[in-house]
Amino acid sequence: MGGTGVAEAEPVGRRVPDLPAFYRLVALESCGSTNDEARALAQNGAPEGTLVWARRQDAGRGRRGRAWSSPDGNLYMTLVLRPPVPPAQAAQVSFVTAVALGEAIAALIPGAPRLKWPNDVLIDGAKTAGILLESEPGRTGAVDWLVLGMGVNVRHYPPDTEYRATSISASGSPQVTVEAVLERFAQSFEAWYLRWSTQGFAPVRAAWLNAAHGLGGPVTVRLAGESFSARFVDLDSDGALVADTGNGIRRVTAGDVFFG
Repeated sequence: MGGTGVAEAEPVGRRVPDLPAFYRLVALESCGSTNDEARALAQNGAPEGTLVWARRQDAGRGRRGRAWSSPDGNLYMTLVLRPPVPPAQAAQVSFVTAVALGEAIAALIPGAPRLKWPNDVLIDGAKTAGILLESEPGRTGAVDWLVLGMGVNVRHYPPDTEYRATSISASGSPQVTVEAVLERFAQSFEAWYLRWSTQGFAPVRAAWLNAAHGLGGPVTVRLAGESFSARFVDLDSDGALVADTGNGIRRVTAGDVFFG
């Protein structure tokens, strides 16, 4: 542990997380969106491992532009990465992140979180964390940069979401702090990112499936132009959800999934 570079000091009374040397921490009291901050840094040459962390967001967002509730007390962070892979392969980082987040949260709560396709972490079936990837292709065909945004409900959660939500605190661990979640995630992600970089998607896919929510059960898939019911049977080698409709197999690469 140790070796954290802090680009902006935290206010008096706030503890700066102790992170592995891979990370360069940019700690903010508040910002519009950590993804926007990290994207600007990436476009200006910020190195891999730059981690933007804010206590609050004024314009946080999730997938498909949805607003992300961002009060003080939860974890909002975005990590700059530069994997030398094409965009389709870089998208696998969302599963790397989900596995690492699930592992980090599991170390802090009673019970085990589950992973919901494509990029959510659940506690007792309720959403606790979400992931948002944005990237820019380079001239060689590989991504130039990738920003990996994450939001974790540590103290608070929205009560009126379409998909039920919860927080780490409400799940039986009120003593857990934002800093503890960040430190656990940083350790877990560095290990899983290295594993993915050296061994490919197979070990990540196996770990994700081992923690998958609803595997083998009924699922409703909502796409841009249709919805259909099926059985969730697998995660493909490229990260697509594999669904058995009863009339054949469908691969889903983008969409919203509902269980039960």
